[in-house]
Amino acid sequence: MWSHDGQAKIAFLPLLPHASYRRSALQALYRTMEEEIENLTQQVAELASQRPGARRLMTHPGVGPVTALATEVFLGDPRRFADGKALASYVGLIPREYSRGGKQRLGGVTKQGSPLLRFLWGEAGAHAVRKDPELGQFYRRKLVQKGLGKTRVAVARKLGIRLWIMLRDEIDYEEFCRRGQKPQSGAACAGVLEVGNGANRHRPVD
Repeated sequence: MWSHDGQAKIAFLPLLPHASYRRSALQALYRTMEEEIENLTQQVAELASQRPGARRLMTHPGVGPVTALATEVFLGDPRRFADGKALASYVGLIPREYSRGGKQRLGGVTKQGSPLLRFLWGEAGAHAVRKDPELGQFYRRKLVQKGLGKTRVAVARKLGIRLWIMLRDEIDYEEFCRRGQKPQSGAACAGVLEVGNGANRHRPVD
């Protein structure tokens, strides 16, 4: 419906005069909004291209200028996060905990931090799983275990941790995969080495 052909078909539908007038007004508004969105998108792309950190993040599959720029701006100095768990807590992508009588129960994500960043990581993650083999494998495994909703959150968290590592270590996607880095709180790329604190060590895959 929103394509050029779809809009053309809508424009030629036979309608009563008042409905036809309303259709024309709405289609004109839609074209105006599309132009404004395109202008804003170009501005964001220009800003992202001027920032080394954002340029590195855009090398990751599924990550565009908006997600890259928002990630760099909202996270600030990436070294202020001790590990991936601290990052996920800051953004609000860890589950609430309800402990009682020695039993631990986990609820929905805390949703603290930036709703925009959580949304962008979720959308970017949905694209990244189609292009990144490790994320795709992770997505399929979690989908069977946890269902769609929790899987999307898990992928967003995993992608966000990857982007944080890329910012922290000032590396692009190719170098990230070559190193096979993982944050201390879990795997970023399955079955590979973590490089940190001057030592290489194997860690289990989550």
